[in-house]
Amino acid sequence: MPTSFTLLPHRSVIALTGADRVEFLQGLISNDTTKVSTGHAIWAALLTPQGRFLNDMFVSEGGGDALLLETERERAPALAKKLTMYTLRSKVKVEDRAASMEVAVAFGDEASKALGIEKAVSYADPRLPALGVRVLAPAGEAAAILGSHGFLPAMPADYDALRLSLGVPDGSRDLPPEKALLLESGFDELNGVDWKKGCYMGQELTARTKYRGLVKKRLFPVRLDGPLPAPGTLIERDGQEVGEIRSGLGDRALAMLRLDGMKSDGLTAGGTRVLPEMPAWMRLPEVSG
Repeated sequence: MPTSFTLLPHRSVIALTGADRVEFLQGLISNDTTKVSTGHAIWAALLTPQGRFLNDMFVSEGGGDALLLETERERAPALAKKLTMYTLRSKVKVEDRAASMEVAVAFGDEASKALGIEKAVSYADPRLPALGVRVLAPAGEAAAILGSHGFLPAMPADYDALRLSLGVPDGSRDLPPEKALLLESGFDELNGVDWKKGCYMGQELTARTKYRGLVKKRLFPVRLDGPLPAPGTLIERDGQEVGEIRSGLGDRALAMLRLDGMKSDGLTAGGTRVLPEMPAWMRLPEVSG
């Protein structure tokens, strides 16, 4: 795969500064904030108290006394407001940096050349090595910085096709806020949950779902034989609902599917044949019956 980069205009950055920033975030998200270091980021989620998905984020060091949270641009202002509400007496300041920073990703055989790149914060995607290196740069400068190091520009759709082929979710496009569960959406295998850290909001349901074996459906990559169905289109087998389409592009999509239905033939969504695939990183429980 040629080494390329693309801007991710649907992603943005929030900064947390202040002496209590690590401890503050540690009590809120699904992963261990103490593991963040220069060049090493974590992927995590903020949940409702009931354990449902609200926001996903990459957490990285931003130099000085800052943690940088890369998250969805459209939903960043609401996330910043919520985090500010939680600060209370903590020595933490929340700053939305949508106007001053932009997000890019380098991917391909030599994506690691983007690590340590000047004038930017960069880190290997903690979910899967094939997803490349995320780059947080001053607004309007990412293309020039990466281009000067030999990275070739690509379209966001090129990276989206890679993501879909690997079966990796992209924020609220694939995880309906206040509805989705982390363990149905790959957060365990994709390094988005730390099971040894202390309490965080929504931890109880997440742990119960894992240890009681309550996962009955999962987010799968699928191939499509026919037109791309709209997100939310129901997937059926013999007239019975077994799932729904989430994000997609061309003949690929992600789909939430019941485990007892994903291995069956005859799945369709709006007249399009749906062919589930099993990514190498995914681990499924044995399904009886």
